[in-house]
Amino acid sequence: IQVVRTFREKGIPCDVIWMDIDYMDGFRCFTFDSNRFPDPKSMADDLHSIGCKSIWMLDPGIKKEKGYFVYESGSETDVWIKKADDSPFIGEVWPGDCVFPDFTCERTRTWWASLVKDFVSNGVDGIWNDMNEPAVFKTTTKTMPESNIHRGDADIGGVQNHSYYHNVYGMLMARSTYEGMAMSNTDKRPFVLTRAGFIGSQRYAATWTGDNLSNWEHMHMSLPMVLQLGLSGQPLSGPDIGGFAGNATPKLFGRWMGVGALFPFSRGHSETGSIDHEPWSFGEECEEVCRLALLRRYRLLPHIYTLFYLSHKKGAPVAAPLFFADSQDPELRKIETSFLLGPLLICASTSPEKGAHECAHKLPKGVWSRFDFGDSHPDLPVMYLQGGAILPVGLPIKHVGEASLEDDLSLIVSLDENG
Repeated sequence: IQVVRTFREKGIPCDVIWMDIDYMDGFRCFTFDSNRFPDPKSMADDLHSIGCKSIWMLDPGIKKEKGYFVYESGSETDVWIKKADDSPFIGEVWPGDCVFPDFTCERTRTWWASLVKDFVSNGVDGIWNDMNEPAVFKTTTKTMPESNIHRGDADIGGVQNHSYYHNVYGMLMARSTYEGMAMSNTDKRPFVLTRAGFIGSQRYAATWTGDNLSNWEHMHMSLPMVLQLGLSGQPLSGPDIGGFAGNATPKLFGRWMGVGALFPFSRGHSETGSIDHEPWSFGEECEEVCRLALLRRYRLLPHIYTLFYLSHKKGAPVAAPLFFADSQDPELRKIETSFLLGPLLICASTSPEKGAHECAHKLPKGVWSRFDFGDSHPDLPVMYLQGGAILPVGLPIKHVGEASLEDDLSLIVSLDENG
């Protein structure tokens, strides 16, 4: 609560607090640590009162423990992935020895969705599926044996070994999570974030790019990763801004927030044991860069929302590679530091030596007019608007709850060669 209040006091936009696995009782899914989260519903209500939502992690690894209600109900329903000898596969992840739901089976998906439906009643606004490749500790492959047996539905392949279903496991978990959230409130669109996915997973969940590092190379990599996911049919993706493992510097964090605030999915996240990664943790200049970056995102939400609607209807990526503006220019296919948001061109710097204003920007053919919101800064991307385009922008709000359909929109008009 205090973190969100600090965002509000400092005028930095924020809509969501993410609850990593540490909120659980001993890493047992669908439980809460009674000391740190004695009343999660009350905490969620307090967050809602200041315009903030909470999204909570659920992993597939279920602690193998007598008396733990998830393990007991799953065993009764016979939902676990099996070994070749027909006994449940046991692998080690965060809680210790775990069993794993077989999401290829409708019976399992229904069981999981029911657990999710009940879990949402604690004030949960969204769910974050991690470790769903599925990840398994202390193995060479970092996942379960290919010889494990799935009792899949007939329409997706029936009984098969794990190598057959491995790539769809994460998507099927996200699907089941999505369906459980939909059951909990038929008037609300579910929000699910998943680490693992497959073709079609965009129907159920957003994707983040996994456990990255706090360094310039991984900041640079985040741009082509988001663009490649968009080309693969996943429009809602983004990295852990600032890097998950390691400690960001003020320059790195500010620059990463500058471009990350314009990605389709925008979230900061770091591992336990790293230094604080809130914007104000890096000094006043970085705090100001983050404030300006996020205010840009919120002013552009009417445009970004429109792009998501077009993506929903036509399958077009929200963030697109530069060559989408001119498919005949082969040089544009080499650009990894710029991307398109519709007719809006974002040019960022992912080098510690140069700000975006110092970089040479390769532009597509035609008229591209540079603009900003009076917020130009060396650590923020340079923005161009295609000639002939009209860009709707909203108010500089601090969370979406401040917005109204009656709010005024401003129109930024970029003149083409004919004026």
